[in-house]
Amino acid sequence: MFRLLTVLSACALVPGALADDRERFFVGKQKDGRIVVPTNQVLRPAGTQVAFPGRPVDLALAEDGRVLVIKNMRDLLFLDVAAAKIVQKLPLPRGGLSVVGLLARGDRVFVSDSLNAVHVARRQADGKYAWDRPLPVLAPKAGAAHPAGMAFRGKDELWVATTRGNSVQRLSLRTGKVEQTVPVGVAPFAVVFPGADKGYVSNWGGDPPREGEPKSTTSGTPIRVDPRTRIANRGSVSVLARDGGAWKQTKTIRVGLRPSGLALSPDRRWLYVANAGSDTVSVLDTRRDEVVETISCRPEARLPFGSGCNALAVSTDGKTLFVANGTNNCLAVVRLGQRGADGKFLRGEGPARVLGLVPTGWYPGAVLLSIDGKKLFVANVKGHGSLSQPRPAEKGKSSHDHLGTVSILDVPDARALARYTREVNENNRLAYSLAGLEKARPGVKAVPVPARHGEPSVFKHVIYVIKENRTYDQVFGDLKEGNGDPKLCIFGQKVTPNAHALARQFTLFDNFYCSGVLSADGHSWANAAYVTDYLERAFGGFTRSYPYDGGDALAFPATGFLWDNALAHKKTFRNYGEFVASASYAPKGTTWRDFYDDYKNKTRKVKVKTRVTFDSLAPHTHPTYPHFPLLAPDVYRAQLFLDEFRQFEKKGALPNLIYLALPCDHTNGLRPGFPTPRAMVADNDLALGQIVEAVSRSRFWKETCIFVVEDDPQDGFDHVDAHRTVALVISPYTRRKFVDSTCYNQTGMVKTMELLLGLPPMNQLDLSATAMRRCFQDAPDLTPYRCLPNQIDLDEMNKPLKALKGRALHWAKKSLELNLDEADAADEDTLNRILWFSARGDAPYPEKKNPNRR
Repeated sequence: MFRLLTVLSACALVPGALADDRERFFVGKQKDGRIVVPTNQVLRPAGTQVAFPGRPVDLALAEDGRVLVIKNMRDLLFLDVAAAKIVQKLPLPRGGLSVVGLLARGDRVFVSDSLNAVHVARRQADGKYAWDRPLPVLAPKAGAAHPAGMAFRGKDELWVATTRGNSVQRLSLRTGKVEQTVPVGVAPFAVVFPGADKGYVSNWGGDPPREGEPKSTTSGTPIRVDPRTRIANRGSVSVLARDGGAWKQTKTIRVGLRPSGLALSPDRRWLYVANAGSDTVSVLDTRRDEVVETISCRPEARLPFGSGCNALAVSTDGKTLFVANGTNNCLAVVRLGQRGADGKFLRGEGPARVLGLVPTGWYPGAVLLSIDGKKLFVANVKGHGSLSQPRPAEKGKSSHDHLGTVSILDVPDARALARYTREVNENNRLAYSLAGLEKARPGVKAVPVPARHGEPSVFKHVIYVIKENRTYDQVFGDLKEGNGDPKLCIFGQKVTPNAHALARQFTLFDNFYCSGVLSADGHSWANAAYVTDYLERAFGGFTRSYPYDGGDALAFPATGFLWDNALAHKKTFRNYGEFVASASYAPKGTTWRDFYDDYKNKTRKVKVKTRVTFDSLAPHTHPTYPHFPLLAPDVYRAQLFLDEFRQFEKKGALPNLIYLALPCDHTNGLRPGFPTPRAMVADNDLALGQIVEAVSRSRFWKETCIFVVEDDPQDGFDHVDAHRTVALVISPYTRRKFVDSTCYNQTGMVKTMELLLGLPPMNQLDLSATAMRRCFQDAPDLTPYRCLPNQIDLDEMNKPLKALKGRALHWAKKSLELNLDEADAADEDTLNRILWFSARGDAPYPEKKNPNRR
């Protein structure tokens, strides 16, 4: 299909847009049509883009290839291929659509939901589709089955992978019933049949752990993990075969991590497995059931992990593989070496190689060829980001304004592929990334932010404060020094005097973004500077887990977290609250007032017991520092930290890296028995001020830098972009009374901390990130910070129901209906309306109800 090109090496050092150019961007659509996303990447996808609200995860062709069916978050979309136009939207009656799993046959379309069914849409006489009777799958003893990939076998069988059942189920299309359940590996993803008597299943979590192997859990299932990071570290493919009248798993084949998409060669001899956790494709010989080749799909061999190969398609002649590199926002075009009947390469052939890259939208998660093999269809899970704008622009943007896209393009020839490859590498800052891999230079003078990873910094200690769920405009919209919208500000200076003073006295960042949209992905971005395909595909229903507290070993990248990086490089670490389980940590009947009294009286009458979700964190975690529920105020949490901080001062030794969770700005809405939303945010603000004051008056101040960020921006609105959030950098070397409008995000904050601590990058995204340099100065200003008193009483309590009426009573009742004991378990739209009412009363709410909210 293609003449052989050495495209990648030719493009590796093309700088494209200089780092300084994109540092002036704002996230969102640019005047020239490019889209900037909050991961230091630019989108300029090839071909025609069809945009729609949602997050698409799978594609199928129907009606002889004339219609492209799109599996979206809450609906099926039907796209007329010739017109490149969506002609029908078919909403799911209830629940959502996630992961993968979409097939079309005849006049029917089959789609797996996020719970316990395969839904069937049938074409009607008028050409439109309508829902038919669904096909139920069998659920495990606890929770939903979570069906995923599917495959037909013959005319009457539909096979369905159930990720929570750790099995594939054989359904009869005649009876609509499950005829057999076949146990396979952990969290099966996709299933294919090369012939009538054999099948293959990709297992996201590999084989179950054997006796004595390190293990943790994923959605209630034991899973094999790395003994150091406690993150899942195996992937496998199950081989299915008939045994008499039944089927069973006859063998498992070890492949890369997070094996997801499967594709067969046209002759069914070769099975290709996309390994999203390893950036590779495994090539299996279906005669021998062995891996015969592993193809690396990174844009450049020197790059670390971070391409996210998760889906693939094979050309009609079997010579080319198209691989969806989710994190690189592109397709990798792979020239496959041709083999003979013996499995060996033919004369003049050799191992597969990446010929080039094709730019797509944000996070391609499905790729499909037209029937004639001349066009490519790509489902971009995150599309254009949070740009669907379901309200007037002046009402602001929300992180739940998902705008998914499908790209339609011609299969590129060699010349187009060379051009596309240059564009992908420019969009992803390849030259900038490769420069970031240069070795540290000996004898370099210590500076605040070193030029290279591993060079010395003036800082010896980093304190990382992670808060919950606010946008920039919600808190700083009233700051005239920055680019704020006061109409969207509900927790302004009166509520957050310390945040405002810190932004004014040090540096105000008015162009800083969360990389994710809610806590499930937000904590992964904040801690790992990366989010896996496992999480990106889950937005149609977080059925397996909602791992904001780290409680799912399969959800995170095998490269680990910032603290793993620090510990691996002999740095000391202390954790206060991050990845502490969301569970009751106080005796039954304990109230918020009990904790507040302990804070005021400096007592410890309430006995607290917490549990860390990651075993590797346990030795480094404060044993009684709570996260969720928000029963304890943040000033109580700050007091726990400051008690230990004073001991560190006495000993003259402070850990190199400190994590501090301050979650109470999330609030408990208008729930009776708890403080008002503004009181909880004021509590969060006072706790931060107390911590900064203590550190700035300590012996460690001259060598300490404090970073503050929200984990995500989901509960609120912003006029620039839905990802924009509150961030602070506080240190003696931070520029005073300065506004830094550089385009920064969470991956850049992680990178800056790595540079300060002498750590290497963990993946391609923190490698390519813009370090937060402009906010630092060469000479220190050791002036300590003085904490400002709260202007809102911290015990300003929500009124009981009997004291309320009208809309106040309505929203208090709604608060009681919400699950506010777990992060983000409450409906975001409802909570946002509660917060708006609590601050603005009857002022018009900025948003009409968003159908894509979680």
